[in-house]
Formats: sequence, structure tokens, C-alpha cells
Amino acid sequence: MEFTAQMIAGLIGGTVVGDPEAKVNNFAKIEEGKPGCISFLYNDKYEHYIYTTESSVVLVNQNFEPKQDIKATLIKVPDAREAVTKLLQLYESMKPKREGISELAFIDPTAKIGEKCYIGPFVAIAEGVEIGDGCVLHPHVTVGRNAKVGSNTEIYSNAVIYHDCRVGNRCILHAGCVIGADGFGFQPTETGYEKIPQIGIAIIEDDVEIGANTCIDRAVMGATIVHSGVKLDNLVQIAHNDEIGSHTVMSAQVGIAGSTKVGEWCMFGGQVGIAGHANIANRVMVGAQAGIPNDVKKEGAALQGSPAIEVRNFWKSSAIVKNLPEMWAEMNQMRKEIKMLKEQLNLK
Repeated sequence: MEFTAQMIAGLIGGTVVGDPEAKVNNFAKIEEGKPGCISFLYNDKYEHYIYTTESSVVLVNQNFEPKQDIKATLIKVPDAREAVTKLLQLYESMKPKREGISELAFIDPTAKIGEKCYIGPFVAIAEGVEIGDGCVLHPHVTVGRNAKVGSNTEIYSNAVIYHDCRVGNRCILHAGCVIGADGFGFQPTETGYEKIPQIGIAIIEDDVEIGANTCIDRAVMGATIVHSGVKLDNLVQIAHNDEIGSHTVMSAQVGIAGSTKVGEWCMFGGQVGIAGHANIANRVMVGAQAGIPNDVKKEGAALQGSPAIEVRNFWKSSAIVKNLPEMWAEMNQMRKEIKMLKEQLNLK
């Protein structure tokens, strides 16, 4: 589809600077812009590209003032990043949605499939499964017995939902993610490790997105719960009996040990690790590669390091660490001088 700059400005509440009839039909990064594309600029680091881009239209922040002539038509908005997100969402919603059930899919006769679903080739749906309206299951998805999936959820290839687990409405499960695998539960004995049966389930609430190859383990008893609005990156591990508060986000390779409760609106950087049985307050922000060994009780805390400490203290400590070799040498020199002074004083 093709849109004019004026039409786009109307959709996002922007102001056109330049040709209101400039036409676009695709998106492009500002450094890779081509005629007929719309790009955006919200980071000053990329400003130099706006003077050379071939894109027909560029979204910019309201306060942007060019330092040189610009060939592209500008659309000024309060927040360029927010505006491009809205446009991308509109673009995605206009794509035709697939429907129908492949002849190569296996669906148990006892399963219930909602209206306007797409079930791709080699999907396996076991007995007692319920799939809501408007769901999209890409090839090779597996849904175990008695599992339930809400409406308008999309599940990509090779994702697995184990038996009895629950996935809500409007969720996105990316390729290879696993919902409801056994938690890591073993009892040490004299002859080895005895498996503890994991008889609970995993529950994914509404509007959750789970990245590729991320694992949400089922509970020993009860449920592992990922609450509504949570966004998990690729390769995240949520262990048995964890509870993740609504609208919390986690970057790649975050690992959370069992029976931990994470509050709402938390943000975890890549490779954050959290010990088992911890309680994390709401709106806690944790920097990449931090390790959290116990509870975080302060709401809104910002932490970094391993073991994690308050982020400002971490920055100060990091600044000192790089000077440790010189400080060590100075300390040794001071020790020698003090020893010499003591010897001189004793002589007197």
C-alpha cells in the first residue's frame, strides 16, 4: 500500500515540513534509505544521515532543527521513536492473516479448534487441547494433551507447549520456545540423583511475548506463572514455581532459579542471574550480567554487578578497580617507607 506524508502525519499527529504529497510504501533505516521509503531519526548520533538519505520521508522529533538542506520531506512528531512504533504496528495489522488447516497437520478428534485459525503442516495437537479463535500455529508446533491456548495467539515453528499448560490471549511464542518442560528437581542419594516428579503446570497470561529457545518450566506442584504483558527475549530460563510480575521485561540469557517471585514492571539486562527463593520488588532495574543472591526489597532499585549492588556504587567501584595495580604498588611503597621510619625511630 502507498501513503502520502500528509496521510501519515494524520495517523500519528505529526506536522509535515516539505512535500505533503511525498509517497511511501516501505520502511528503511535512515542510512539505507531509498526513494519510496519512510525512515526515522531520534538519536542525534545518526543525524548526519538525514542530509544524505534517499528516503522520501523521515520522522523526526518536534524540536529537530536541520543544520543543512534536506532533500526528504520531514514529519515532526513529539516522539519519533513512539511514532515509528505506531506506524509499524499499523503496517503489521494490515498484513492479510492466514487461515485454514493443513492436510499434513495432526489434530486429535477430541481437540477443539476455534474459528479463523491457521494450523500449518506437521503441527501436532493432542487429545483434549483447546485452541482459541484466530490463532496461528506455524509448521511443527506441538501442543500436548489438555493444554489450552487463548484467542489470537501466534506460535512459531518448533515451539512446544507441554501437557496441561495454559497460554493466554494475544501471546507470541517464538520458534523453539518450550512451555512446561520439567523443572530441574532431583534428590541426591548415595547412588546418584533421584528425579522429583514435576506435577504442576506453567501458565502464560495474556499479551506475553516469549523469545526463541526460551524455557518456562512447569512447577513441582501448583504453577509457574508468567503474568500479563511480560516480554522475554531469546534464551531466557524461568525455573519451576517462579512467578514473573506483569509487564516485566528480560533481555537474552537471563536465568531465574526456582521459587523466585519477580515484581511488576521490572527490567533485567542480558545474562542477569537470580538465585532461588528470592523476592524482587516492583520496578527493579538490573544491569547486564548482574547476580542477585537474595531478596531485593526496595521498589525501583537500580542494581549492577555480581553480587549486585546499587548502580552508583557499582560505577564508583568500577572506576577504582582499574586503578588497583597502581594503588597496590603505592601501598607497598608506603609499607616500605613506614617500616624504614619505624626502624629509624627505634634507633633513636
